Amino acid sequence: MNIKNYINGEFVNPIQNKWLDNYNPASGEVYSQIPNSSKDDVEKAYQSAKSAFPSWSQTTFEERSKILLKISELIEANLDQLAEAESKDNGKPLWLAKKVDIPRASYNFRFYANAITQFASESHESVGQNMMNYTLRQPIGVVGCISPWNLPLYLFSWKIAPAIAAGNCVVAKPSEVTPMTAYLLGEICNEAGLPKGVLNIVHGLGGSTGQAIVAHPDIKAISFTGGTATGAHIAKVAAPLFKKLSLELGGKNPNIIFADCDYDDMLNTTVRSSFANQGQICLCGSRIFVEASIYEQFKTDFVAKVKVLKVGHPSQPNTKVGALVSKSHLEKVKAYINIAKEENGTVLCGGNELSIEGYENGYYLEPTIIEIATNECRINQEEVFGPVVTIMPFEKEEDVLEMANAVKYGLSATLWTNNLKRTMRMTNKLEAGIIWVNTWLMRDLRTPFGGAKASGVGREGGFEALRFFTEAKNVCIKY
Repeated sequence: MNIKNYINGEFVNPIQNKWLDNYNPASGEVYSQIPNSSKDDVEKAYQSAKSAFPSWSQTTFEERSKILLKISELIEANLDQLAEAESKDNGKPLWLAKKVDIPRASYNFRFYANAITQFASESHESVGQNMMNYTLRQPIGVVGCISPWNLPLYLFSWKIAPAIAAGNCVVAKPSEVTPMTAYLLGEICNEAGLPKGVLNIVHGLGGSTGQAIVAHPDIKAISFTGGTATGAHIAKVAAPLFKKLSLELGGKNPNIIFADCDYDDMLNTTVRSSFANQGQICLCGSRIFVEASIYEQFKTDFVAKVKVLKVGHPSQPNTKVGALVSKSHLEKVKAYINIAKEENGTVLCGGNELSIEGYENGYYLEPTIIEIATNECRINQEEVFGPVVTIMPFEKEEDVLEMANAVKYGLSATLWTNNLKRTMRMTNKLEAGIIWVNTWLMRDLRTPFGGAKASGVGREGGFEALRFFTEAKNVCIKY
């Protein structure tokens, strides 16, 4: 089948009629083609968005909310179809797509449908000076949204929903590796009554299609989630054009385990935070630091639990670890395992590519635990983004805090302890935008989401996203 661009409410071929193969990670086979869109396709999408903006930006909050709620309902109604498409496109277990990815995409639209009706501006009366200041929050115009392949519809919708809720029109590019659910979203938007041109979806490569969006002189803001190197390039291109930027980038997240933790809860959660979605979540705790007094017990128990994780075809209900997203990504992850071995890391379990009967060309890898002696090795400093974690012991709180912060990233951290004073000390000093204490990946969409250092610029989520997608204009009146 051919996936098409979604421009001005219609599904259209790329102008130059160039196409890219789209692979099923579970089988390694091409199952569709997607547009290899050019600068001309992006311009066509921009013109559609530009034409739609005057009308859409003047719609009432209630009307926007109504349409977003309808999109949310239609995503729920098409749960099975969307989950199957996501699993086929990405390689993640089908049950995971049904339980997490697609419901969250629906919730993203529902959340911002409600949030926009509560998004209030500020006013300030200066008593004695006969002066009143109030702030207008106005949509920016045409904005660009570029999303990654690991949580395709989940993160695509997290950008699009607040952008259109705030009254903007969007030129969006999903990952060329996982385009299917973004394509299906276009059908849902039409059925929900979203006016033509409010959302335009252009498929293609980052270096061409994505570059055209970022470099377009009249696209006023860019919301991007992806790798740190790409984020740095986007910042370099966008800065001279004075675009607003929201960059959600890489992570190398510490999982810090103290002896006074609730051990069973910690162990089960650590298995999940290490290997959920094949470790292809920017929030996975890939550096595990364990207090020395429980280190040997943890190592034994953790290895035992990971060894029994079922690696298999994503459609099987007992599959816990599916296929990695692409052949090139599988090779990258395997290369990091080899680097760790060269740097004297010890593979405690996993590390091998797997062949699944009937799907021998799929991209499968055993979940891998590597014991290391120093935080300075490459496997602990560079983002792998796969089913690979490291473990090492620590003696003192000060030592593990130093190691946790001694990377260029600062996205998230997980802390396991029942000591309240330690919790307050550690959360105050950990260099991360999100810190979980005695849990992992629990999210309230009202809270700000983002990272420090090389993990990004800006915050998403809640009113932070609505602030990003609007311009503040202060009005001062003397009376």
